[in-house]
Amino acid sequence: MTCDDVRAALSARLDGEDPGASSTALDAHTDSCPGCRSWLARAERVTRLTRLQAVVVPDLTAPVLAAVAAEQDAARQAAAVTARARRQVLRVAVAVAAVAQLAVALPILLAGLGVDADPHTSREMASFDAALAVGFALAAWRPERARAFLPVALVLAVCLAGTSAVDIANSTTALVHEVGHLAAVVQAALLWALGRVSGERERRLPAVLAAGRG
Repeated sequence: MTCDDVRAALSARLDGEDPGASSTALDAHTDSCPGCRSWLARAERVTRLTRLQAVVVPDLTAPVLAAVAAEQDAARQAAAVTARARRQVLRVAVAVAAVAQLAVALPILLAGLGVDADPHTSREMASFDAALAVGFALAAWRPERARAFLPVALVLAVCLAGTSAVDIANSTTALVHEVGHLAAVVQAALLWALGRVSGERERRLPAVLAAGRG
């Protein structure tokens, strides 16, 4: 075997591969050949240093945290956009309900239109409807205060629904005459939804501010 053959075999053995020659023959050659013995010493030193050299792993903590923060921020922004859109729709719906109720009450109050056999009672009810309409309008204007007006709307809806059911059951009124009271139930539901959305917005605001400071 030539020195080149021996060195190739020694290199393979250092790499854990099949050297293609017996270890006895290789060791005998290096014992008798100073050049190959010196080459083997250098090769062993290089191999040892390569195996002991620490692998540098890049620190990905900052990029990962930044990516997570960006994803959370995007999710918060998307949720905020959805909540704002839902809030605006509910505000418009509550405002429309207020205008409709006021449109029914004002003709009775101002011109006596639609007054039945008891004008006094009709005007009292119209005054009550006008007050409710103003309350709904204020809730549409300042949604964060919708929950304060909600108990009034809920009590009204429950009372109207209950009395209507009793009157229909006792045949003192017809179902068609009580359908209008469903508006109170719808208004209460709209007000509840608006108050709920506005409450969620108020609860999210401190978290958003804290995230902005962070």
